[in-house]
Parts: sequence; C-alpha cells; structure tokens
Amino acid sequence: MTITDIVRKRIAETFKHRCCYCQMPAKYIYAPMQIDHIIPVAIGGTDDEANLCYACPRCNSFKGVQVSAIDPDSEETVQLFNPRQQNWSEHFQWSDDGTSIIGQTACGRATVFALQINIAVAVEFRKILVSAGWHPPKSEP
Repeated sequence: MTITDIVRKRIAETFKHRCCYCQMPAKYIYAPMQIDHIIPVAIGGTDDEANLCYACPRCNSFKGVQVSAIDPDSEETVQLFNPRQQNWSEHFQWSDDGTSIIGQTACGRATVFALQINIAVAVEFRKILVSAGWHPPKSEP
C-alpha cells in the first residue's frame, strides 16, 4: 500500500513536525523527513497509520528494521521506544545543557543507544541550536 500525501501530512502534524525519536524539528533538517514504520514491513509491520511515525533521516536509518535493542545499563534486550504507544517524556529527558537525550528507562536507554541519538555530529548541531535559543523544543512531544 502507498502512504498518501494526506496521511503523510497527518503524521507530520501528529508529531508536531519533529522527529519522534530525537525531537529535531523538520525545519532544521537538511533532508526531507521520513515516515518510519514502527514495526518494519520487512518483519510483518503494515502501512496502517497506527504503525507509522515521523522521523528524521538519521534516526530512521539507524533504526532500520530494529524493534528491540540492548539496554546498556542492564544488558537486557528490550523493545525500542514506540512513539504511538509511549510518551517521550516518560522515557527520555534533555541533558542540562539541552544537547543530549538521556534515556530514563531501559526502553529509552536502548533507543538512544540503537539509534545513536547522541553521536558527536548531532550533539554539536544541537549546541548551535541551543546557542541560538532554538533548542530543545519547548513543548512536550
């Protein structure tokens, strides 16, 4: 099934035009945002809107077909963050300087690790946005 422009627009609006994982606003991304399949089609997911979310190309590429990852603290395999079923602020928080995302739960830590949310280039870019007063986002996802 093809994801229609209407559905793409609705998903963008649902996620406030921000990546559902790293919370980067679409207006700061140099490439088009992507529609991510929370459960990838390759492993049985569907194009149903309840399985779709808004993601930046970097987070979506690191996520790939993953649905679980290892929590670096417990070393247990846990499910990745599901932005349709879970609240971002229950699993993540911003560092004091607003440049890094800190996983607050096993799910959050595994997601930060698997999607490489705090790689150096992302943290450096966030520093620029913080210094301009544009980051982190002021509202809840």
